[in-house]
Amino acid sequence: MSEVYAIETANLVKSYGKVQALRGVNLCVRRGELYGFLGPNGAGKTTTIRCMLDLIRPQGGSIRVLGLDPQAEPVAVRARVGYLPGELNLEGNLRVREALRYYGDLRHDKLDWTFVQELARRLELDLGLAVKNLSKGNKQKVGVVQALMGRPDLLLLDEPTSGLDPLMQQEVYRLLREAQAGGATVFFSSHIISEVEAIAQRVAMIRGGVIVEEAEPGHLLEMAVRRVRVHLKHQADFAPLSQISGVSLLAQGNHLRATFSVAGEMDEFIKALAALPVQDIDIEHPTLEEVFLAHYKPANGEVH
Repeated sequence: MSEVYAIETANLVKSYGKVQALRGVNLCVRRGELYGFLGPNGAGKTTTIRCMLDLIRPQGGSIRVLGLDPQAEPVAVRARVGYLPGELNLEGNLRVREALRYYGDLRHDKLDWTFVQELARRLELDLGLAVKNLSKGNKQKVGVVQALMGRPDLLLLDEPTSGLDPLMQQEVYRLLREAQAGGATVFFSSHIISEVEAIAQRVAMIRGGVIVEEAEPGHLLEMAVRRVRVHLKHQADFAPLSQISGVSLLAQGNHLRATFSVAGEMDEFIKALAALPVQDIDIEHPTLEEVFLAHYKPANGEVH
């Protein structure tokens, strides 16, 4: 497998009894990429990440992480990965600083404590608090810090901003971009559409254990249907517009106003508009959520 990629999976298959969680997952994540893994709860995101770390084993397919086989060299893989699980179990009687030192010892990391303190400061995390007294959001911050603090080559993050308020979400996004700028590959799963749209360079959409789309977020948006409202200076015939491939007339009023749906590229539609006395035009851009929902229909038996 290629040295260009930090993560490669081919035909990954995993079942839990009769429930087929992964049904042939194929991923190629480039080194240094910030890659979003988007899907609803139960689509197979967590299962895929756990297979990458050999925390569970697939029944079929192959995986390479940083050029290594995680089944043959799990310790070597984990030594180079910062992992944030979807549910981080912390020892309640430890203080935050003690928990972080414990995680560092487990990894045999020589921690740069100044860097740990800086991460905690930016996330407004009190290192002196007992873990048992932390809110869900603060426990999530501990998870983010422990994943980042060793400056790993690869970050595998399962729903990294879960439980965080919007300001802290934005700070996590900045930290991930900085990690990438420092040479790390960032692979994060999410069911939050705006999160993936905001920071991912590429995104894979998974449903029912299968990748249904992989592209740049901007390209996925181009695939979706836009709603276009046109207001003319004086009456004219809208008929030529609705004859364009991918264009449908949704509503019309007095030959002065009309609303269209436009699927795909806008170029031909815009050129046709130039022949009309346009006073105003409003284009309602789709969200990535709308693109996702166009692909996603609930599948029976989806698991995490």
